[in-house]
Amino acid sequence: MVERSLDASVPVRRPRFRDAATESPLARAVLIAVAVLFLAAFLLLPLVAVFVEAFRNGTGAFLEAIGEPDALAAIRLTLLVAAISVPLNLVFGITAAWAIAKFEFKGKSFLITLIDLPFSISPVISGMVYILLFGSQSVLGPWLRSHGIDILFAVPGIVLATVFVTFPFVARELIPLMQDQGSGDEEAALSLGASGWQTFRFVTLPNIKWGVLYGVLLCNARAMGEFGAVSVVSGHIRGLTNTMPLHVEILYNEYNFVAAFSVAALLALLALVTLVLKTILELRYGAGSASVRH
Repeated sequence: MVERSLDASVPVRRPRFRDAATESPLARAVLIAVAVLFLAAFLLLPLVAVFVEAFRNGTGAFLEAIGEPDALAAIRLTLLVAAISVPLNLVFGITAAWAIAKFEFKGKSFLITLIDLPFSISPVISGMVYILLFGSQSVLGPWLRSHGIDILFAVPGIVLATVFVTFPFVARELIPLMQDQGSGDEEAALSLGASGWQTFRFVTLPNIKWGVLYGVLLCNARAMGEFGAVSVVSGHIRGLTNTMPLHVEILYNEYNFVAAFSVAALLALLALVTLVLKTILELRYGAGSASVRH
């Protein structure tokens, strides 16, 4: 590019900058090949192996393993825990995101840090926290036991541990979305006489609905597949407090490989369904976000 300086007789040359995103065909092919090989080696092959082992002895053995009473109990408990923890995290996520995105208050940064806490600590440690809070040697333990309230090694403890490890997902999905949207629509609705509930129902919620569904799917996938925190507080009581991941571990340790991989395949199938729904929502959510920005 050539421009004229203040002295019209002296040309000024500006260097041409290469677009950083432009790579040669060979470089693009190498990068794509590395990514595909990595995914095939560490994701696709293990997933295929799970289904191959699950159906090694035929469909009958697979269905028999899934229909076994302890397996059915683990499936029911997994779905129950997800059905309880996901709505709780949905309410918390929307509330926290609304407060953080729409208002300024002291401790806002600290609240955001607390929301990110489950991402930074091991799930096993979160399970140990509930042992310290509700165990027999804790302050609350004797009182709970005297009143016949079972938290640990029962469904309430599993739900609490699952809620803890999954509560950032909805909030973390909605906070940047609501911050990007601002509060102009809500202010306009309030100025026209809408109540707070009407503003939320007819203005805020339609603007964030795809983000809500996306966060719920991520939360549900983690809730069904959680192992570490649940393993600490469940007690591994077969047929009572074992979720699907825990049941898979027990079967594998007993060298019942077909049954273990059968339950694992069912859990993987649920994850794949979640992944498909997540992809669909990403397409819809991305289109919705683009329309909001424009």
